[in-house]
Order: sequence, then C-alpha cells, then structure tokens
Amino acid sequence: MAKYPIKQPLKNLTDSLSKQMTQIDTDLKSRAQTYNNIKGNLQSLERKTVGNLLTRTLADIVNKDDFVLESEYLITLLVVVPKASYSAWQKTYESLSDMVVPRSTKMIAEDAEGGLFTVTLFRKVIDEFKIKARENKFIVREFFFNEKELQSEKAEIIKLEADKKQQYGPLLRWLKVNFSEAFIAWIHIKALRVFVESVLRYGLPVNFHAMILQPNKKSMKRLRDVLNALFRHLDEAAAANMMDVGMDIPGLQLNTQEYYPYVCFKIDMTSIDFDS
Repeated sequence: MAKYPIKQPLKNLTDSLSKQMTQIDTDLKSRAQTYNNIKGNLQSLERKTVGNLLTRTLADIVNKDDFVLESEYLITLLVVVPKASYSAWQKTYESLSDMVVPRSTKMIAEDAEGGLFTVTLFRKVIDEFKIKARENKFIVREFFFNEKELQSEKAEIIKLEADKKQQYGPLLRWLKVNFSEAFIAWIHIKALRVFVESVLRYGLPVNFHAMILQPNKKSMKRLRDVLNALFRHLDEAAAANMMDVGMDIPGLQLNTQEYYPYVCFKIDMTSIDFDS
C-alpha cells in the first residue's frame, strides 16, 4: 500500500512501475558490463595458460636463470620439440649451426605433445638456426625474456581475480534484491491489467473479485470447465463461441484459448530461469 497506493491514479501507478523497471534495467546493464568486462579479460589471460607449449604464455614456466641475459654476443632461444624427437634433438641441436654453445640445452617444461628446451647460441646465427631447426621439425618460439613484462602479466591475473571476486558478491546480492523488486512490479502490472480489463468489460461501478489460482496440469481443463459454467452468464456470446475454431474478437487479437467470459491473465513461470 505504501509503495503502490491504490488511491493513486492508474497513470501514476504505471509511471511509477515503469520508472522503477527502467532504473533496474539501467543499473543491471551497468553492473553486468563491469563484471563481464573483468570476467572476459581474466578468461582471455587464463586461456593463454592452458594452450600447448607453442601458444601458451610462458610467464609461469620460465625463470631468469634459464637464460643468458645482457650478453652482446650470446642469446638463449626456446625450442618446442615433439616427444618422439627428444633423442634427435639431443644428438643434433649442437650441429644445427656452427655457433651453438655445446651442452647448453635443457628441458624446462613438458606437455602431452612435447617439451620446451632452451639452447644458447651466438646472435648472428639465429636465422640460420631457426631454418635448420624447422627442417628437423623443431619449432623455435618467438620469445625474449623480459622480467618486468612477465611480472606484469602475473600481477594482472592476480588483480583481475581479486576484482572479479570483489564484484561478484555485491552483484549477486543486488540481483537477488532487484529480481524480487522486478517480480513484485510484474505481479502489480498483472493486477492493473485485471482491473482495467474488468472495468472495460463489465463497466462501472467496479464490482469484481480478483484471485490467483494455481492448478496442476491435470486439473487445468476441469478448472476451465467449472469457471466457464460459473461465469458464462457474464458473456454468453464469448462462452458459446469458445467452442468455435478460429474465433476472432476484433481489437483483442486473442485466440480462442486466451479469451473467456471472465478476465484471466496467465502468470508464466516457465520462462523464468532461476538457475541463471
């Protein structure tokens, strides 16, 4: 009564309901966009951690000690070697170029398809080494160790995980509260429709009762038969024509199953997915 006073004009009530639902819709879009942006960015970074060694991020795999850094002449490369070729790699990597540092390889990661090996060589033979490696089905990854970038990537994942967790609780509580508010508003709109339709059909002064019925599926036809028998005197023509296939009532655009001698509006709960 305090929220939707019955003494208010119908226009005021509908305007109030409309304004409330518009505000809920606006807030939902804003909150959902914020949360989904964080979730999407996090998923994008997480996807990089679950690919194979050719494509996945190496932030959680490589360490500074795996590389020769700040050398004018030497560089450490990362090579993906198929599992079946481990032995061939160990036998041939030093001869793929004449400036490979002997015994400089070690495996630092492995997945179902192969392993990730380091190898150190002179910078000026990088292109030659890549070509020879590719000929032997060893794939050199385009990766150069940058500690700041790797730390930044790790920090970004941690930050997004924290942001997602921080947003989720308040969003869930807001959804629960505003789903209730939206549902209440929806039921009030149903009540307004019953009132308006009853006045349009039966005139003034207002003299009708409104109620909610919740039959099970098996008793639906029986309920309709009983209601039709009770109230057919309110609209004899409609009650009789309900049996006529293809009945068309001008202006209402309703089929025979939707028009009765009494005012009836369905509250369709099947379209509401509570798990979402």
